[in-house]
Amino acid sequence: MEVKAKKCKGQNKAFGFEGCGKLSKYRKYGLCPSCLSKWFNTTDIGREYLNSLTIKVAKPRIEFEKFNKEEKERKGLPSLITNTRNAVHNYVKARDGKDNCISCNTPYKPNFQAGHYFKAELYSSLKFNFDNIHSQCFYCNNKLEGNLNAYAINLPKKIGQDKFDELVKLSVLDKHQKFKWDREVLNNIRKIAIKKLKELKNEL
Repeated sequence: MEVKAKKCKGQNKAFGFEGCGKLSKYRKYGLCPSCLSKWFNTTDIGREYLNSLTIKVAKPRIEFEKFNKEEKERKGLPSLITNTRNAVHNYVKARDGKDNCISCNTPYKPNFQAGHYFKAELYSSLKFNFDNIHSQCFYCNNKLEGNLNAYAINLPKKIGQDKFDELVKLSVLDKHQKFKWDREVLNNIRKIAIKKLKELKNEL
């Protein structure tokens, strides 16, 4: 059905606004496109309504952009965690050099690993804590699941009782919080590990 042309004159929200009076098939609130634009820009109610439309249109886009950003960060987090882990473990191995195994005191071998006292998979917030990771033989770390009884005896001797006590406190806090890594913290830890490794190499 053909739209009937009518005179441009403000109606509904634009009631009282004088249009151009010309016949127009395309009207909004009784106004032709040109007068509608004028109403939007010259009246308080028009500007308010235009602003509400802008917000309404922009909101889905903003929400989509936020979701898209969060999704990219979520997908990129595992890779960043791996890179941070590699940097931290490389530093720990260099820091401990050819030290004996932290648990069983076995003399150094090239296959020594970076072993955690508080397990990385159980204590997320201590996963990259330098005091919690030390050079450990393959047998203690893998076959004896860390050989923790011996580790607990030798760790305070190495890092000092105060640092060991602080580590224990952090482990208790870890169990009472829902911990999640974020990109900024991971990047900072990775940079610190890389810097410490570089400083060690420069000292040699």
